[in-house]
Amino acid sequence: MQYHVNGELVPEAEATVSVDDRGFQYGDAGFETLRAYGGTLFKWAEHLDRLQNTCELLGMPDVIPGDLRERVEATLDANDLAEAYVRMSITRGVQPGALTPQPEVDPTVVIIVKELPRAGVHGTPRWDGPATVKLVETRRNHPDAIPPGLKTHNYLNGILARLELRAEDGRIEADDGIMLDTEGYVAEGTTANVFFVEDGVLHTPSLDGPILAGVTRDVVLELAADLDIPVETGRYRPERLREADELFLTNTTGEVWPIGKLDDQPFEVGPVTERLQAAYDELVEEFY
Repeated sequence: MQYHVNGELVPEAEATVSVDDRGFQYGDAGFETLRAYGGTLFKWAEHLDRLQNTCELLGMPDVIPGDLRERVEATLDANDLAEAYVRMSITRGVQPGALTPQPEVDPTVVIIVKELPRAGVHGTPRWDGPATVKLVETRRNHPDAIPPGLKTHNYLNGILARLELRAEDGRIEADDGIMLDTEGYVAEGTTANVFFVEDGVLHTPSLDGPILAGVTRDVVLELAADLDIPVETGRYRPERLREADELFLTNTTGEVWPIGKLDDQPFEVGPVTERLQAAYDELVEEFY
C-alpha cells in the first residue's frame, strides 16, 4: 500500500510522523473517513465541510490544503482502488513548548486508504448480519466540555465504551456500544448514529445532544423524506429503544446496519429499515 504524507506518496512502511507531532502527543488533530464508490468520493463536500468545521473549532482554520481531493484521488490511483475506505487526517504538526498551541501552524496531512467490497444493489455489506449492541455505562462527553462537532484523534470516550464490550476471556461480545449522555438520554454508538422505528415513525436523537452530525445520518433522513417516512428527532430514554419495533445504526463504512439484538433483547429487521437500506443501495448504485 501507498499512503499520502505531507504532499508525497510513500510506501506504507515509510508513512510515519514525528513523535513530537501534536496529533500523537495530544490528539490535537482532525480527521474524516469517507468511502469511494466506483472511484468516486461519496459526499465529498459534506465531509470536507465537517473537516473544516473541526479545524476551525481547533483554532487552525487554514490548514486544509487546496488540493486535498487531488491527494485523495492520487492515493486511490496509486493503490488501484475504486472501492475503498479513505481516512484524511490533519494535525497541528510539530510545535515547540507544551500544551498551549502556537499561532503558526505547519500541519501534518496524512491520507490512508483500504480496500472495501463493492457496495450498492449488487454489492456486499461490510457486516455479516444484523448488529449486536449493548447499552454501556460510559457516558458521552458533555457538549459544554467537548463540542460534539469536533471529530478529532482523541477517541478515548469511545474506546472506554468499547472496553465494556470485552469479556473476561478477551472476546468482544457486541458490535457496538450504545452510549447515553450525562442526563441518561440516548446519544449514539461509539462510531455510529442510532435510529429506531416506532409505529412506522423513524426516530433519532437530535443534534441538540452530544452527538456527531453524521453524514450518513443526514443521507438517511433525506431518503426517509423521499420515501414519505415520518421522522421525529428528540431526546429519548433507553427504554424507547427497548420498546421500538426496529433499530439500526448508520455510519460511513457500515451504511445502514440493522440491529438484531440490544443487550439480551432480539429485534427483527423491519420494513422501514429494509426500505431505507434499499434506497441507500440505489443511491450508491448511481456511482457505477
